[in-house]
Amino acid sequence: MAGPSNVPDRRGSRPPRRRIPLAAPAVAGIAAAVASVLATSLDVWELPTEAKVGATAVAGLLVGLLTWATTGRQSEEQGAAATASWRPPDQWPPVSAHFTGRTESLAELREVFAARRRSRDHTENASPLVVSVYGRGGVGKSVLAARFGHEIAGSFPDGRLYADLRGEVEAPVGPEEVLIGFLRALGVRLTTDPGGLAELRTLWLTWTKGRRILICLDNAHDGDQVKDLIPAEPGCAVLITSRQPLFLLNTYDKRLSVFSEAQGVELLARLAGDDRVAADLESAQEIVRMCDHLPLAISICGGRLATRENWTLRRLADRLRDERRRLDQLEIARRLDKSVRASLQLSYDDCTGLQRRLLRLLSLLSAPDVPGWVAGELLATSEPEGADQLEALIDAQLAECSGTDLSGVMRYRLHDLVRIFARELAFSDDDDGHRRAAIERVLSGYRRRAEAAAVARWPQDWGRRVRPGGPGAVTQAQVSAADWLNAERLTLVAVIGQARSMEMWELAWGLGRAFCSLCHSLRAYWSDWRSVAEILCEAAERMDDRRALGIALLDRAAVAGGQGGHHSAAADAERALKIFTDLGESWWAARAMRTVGMTLFNNGNLDRGQGYLIGAVTAFKGEEDRWWAARTRRNLAELRLAQHRPEEARELLEEALGVFERDRNRYSEAQTLRAYGEVLGVTARGLHAAGDRRAAEEDFARAGFSLDRAAEMFRLRGELWEEARCLRAAGEVGNPANALRELTYVRRATEMLTALGDSWGVARAELSAGRAHGRLGRTREAQESLLRAVRDFEELGDRWWMARSLRYLGEAYLEAGERQAAVDALRQAQDIYRSLGNQAGMGRTLELLRRAEG
Repeated sequence: MAGPSNVPDRRGSRPPRRRIPLAAPAVAGIAAAVASVLATSLDVWELPTEAKVGATAVAGLLVGLLTWATTGRQSEEQGAAATASWRPPDQWPPVSAHFTGRTESLAELREVFAARRRSRDHTENASPLVVSVYGRGGVGKSVLAARFGHEIAGSFPDGRLYADLRGEVEAPVGPEEVLIGFLRALGVRLTTDPGGLAELRTLWLTWTKGRRILICLDNAHDGDQVKDLIPAEPGCAVLITSRQPLFLLNTYDKRLSVFSEAQGVELLARLAGDDRVAADLESAQEIVRMCDHLPLAISICGGRLATRENWTLRRLADRLRDERRRLDQLEIARRLDKSVRASLQLSYDDCTGLQRRLLRLLSLLSAPDVPGWVAGELLATSEPEGADQLEALIDAQLAECSGTDLSGVMRYRLHDLVRIFARELAFSDDDDGHRRAAIERVLSGYRRRAEAAAVARWPQDWGRRVRPGGPGAVTQAQVSAADWLNAERLTLVAVIGQARSMEMWELAWGLGRAFCSLCHSLRAYWSDWRSVAEILCEAAERMDDRRALGIALLDRAAVAGGQGGHHSAAADAERALKIFTDLGESWWAARAMRTVGMTLFNNGNLDRGQGYLIGAVTAFKGEEDRWWAARTRRNLAELRLAQHRPEEARELLEEALGVFERDRNRYSEAQTLRAYGEVLGVTARGLHAAGDRRAAEEDFARAGFSLDRAAEMFRLRGELWEEARCLRAAGEVGNPANALRELTYVRRATEMLTALGDSWGVARAELSAGRAHGRLGRTREAQESLLRAVRDFEELGDRWWMARSLRYLGEAYLEAGERQAAVDALRQAQDIYRSLGNQAGMGRTLELLRRAEG
């Protein structure tokens, strides 16, 4: 059952590449046919129990062979996300083609890192190396960090992580956002809400332990912004750039000064050409002095000379002198050094009208960086034309490339000093209508792309008529959509916020809806998902669009329910149900009905929840929506299992499984197989308790086979969270002949869920561990695990699972002869079940109470 997984304690491993022989299709066909016959024979032929168990085992082996034979090529497509998670992340920005000077600074950094390596060889429990490079804006801190990071990349085989903290702008990036991005880059799916900064910090320490990762925190504002981003692993190293010293512990602080005159002239020559500078060295030196020896200002002047071959250095020096004289006579904002403003103004004045307009409009976007197509939208021209103008700004050193994102797209940004300069001009030179229209075009472009990605990732969320293509194409589109969201997340959140602040409500709603759908399908970016869902509801209210409001309420209910807010989720879903019913939107009403049922179920109100789920199944069948009807059947089956009605659950799951198999929906099929394995385990335990050992052995074998198959399907897709759930379920099958192995499954699931930051899943695994210990006769260990589960669920605010844990704890006390402790636990469970209206839980608890009090 437990296969290789990308968890922290398996650092450096890679999924094996597998060559598939030409006979594989034939082998697969034979294996599938024989497995099918063997599985069918269990219900048709009168076979001895030993033969049935053996047939089940052989069927399982053949399904494994089938998986091996058919997934060699699919694993590269269907498991592309998993493959990506095994590849060390490399987010490092590119090195400037005109990097020059800083020979002494580079040598100093080399010595710092070399000394650290020498000391680490003789010191245990060392902390990671943290190097802080600080200095005035435009001095070249980020360029130096990028250059040195590429030089030492080979010393960090586990990846390079980069974050622009935007510490000198109005909305700096918070440490929580950075940690979420870093963790996902390391392969942590964060399928459940990880919590706040403390919980994210714990995960960060877990996933960096034993790894050698280079981290760059660019443009930090102060020490508070970065302190939680520094790992504890001594094999890691952190480069930080900032305007002022950060005064962090265990930090090597390096102040970066402006260029010397010789270094400035060398940079100018790199850009403008050696011959031109050599021909008029005096003017070159004057330009460097008027730029205050600041690399950014010198680069801008050099870029202008490079694009104006007919200009002499003397002409530029004269113009620069005149511009500085003009600035001396003006009241100008102090956010820009005079040297930077002068060089920017000269370079800006010499741009074409289209290039100047693009620079001004780029400064209006709140996004940290953007892909190239944005330039075309800002200028209301074609994408190639916009890209050409953007490249011209890069040539003039007014814009810069920030690297290639996860989806393989080049991204661009403005230096924060350039952004300030251009934004001032935008508000003075462009009227509000033109500014607003340009931003609206960009937001519309993002909406189209976000909706396309969301539909590709989860077509069933966008209506019954939106259906995916073949499995291979669907999976690749889903992976691409996930990569797109990972690359664009910060930008999307920024532009949705900008649409809200500018009261572009239709765009805010459209962008927010697509973002919520992507987050829901990936179960990712919970804090962003929640904040965007709030904007989605606000936009719908401001649009006075009841249908849009109903959809927004369902999106908000989804994230609230996933974060444990079942009451608010139920209220939103019930409100959405009323809206859709009044509007006659039957498909969306069915969606709302299912959401109400699931929120009630997850809150322990099984009796009310089942009515909504039954109604949703009927409604989806009436809409001829096979996928949602099958999914809701699986949900109803899980509720039936909680009501201790396994036969009904089994029937529902077999119907759902048939739909997913016919539609070749592998993800939903695997989820249903996991639930099916759980039901078979319950049935087997019942048969075993009734003394029917032979039938019990048959269902125990089937349960293991179903869970093993589901786990393998998730493993091939890189779905660690789902795989962990299968392992946890395998640890609850309750096969007496497999008790020790089942405990091992639960322990492995606990490790994986802990590494993934799933605190609820860890609590659930503690309950499973308690039951597994009990089956092994380890009374004390069982009680300790169940007590931890009770405390964890109480802390999480999940009263239903707290009651279930108390019931199992009471049973453990009862079996140990501790009657009073059993009564106390069972009465507490009974009170919770009564408050939830959970009749099934009350009935089972009452039986145990009678035994304990008798």
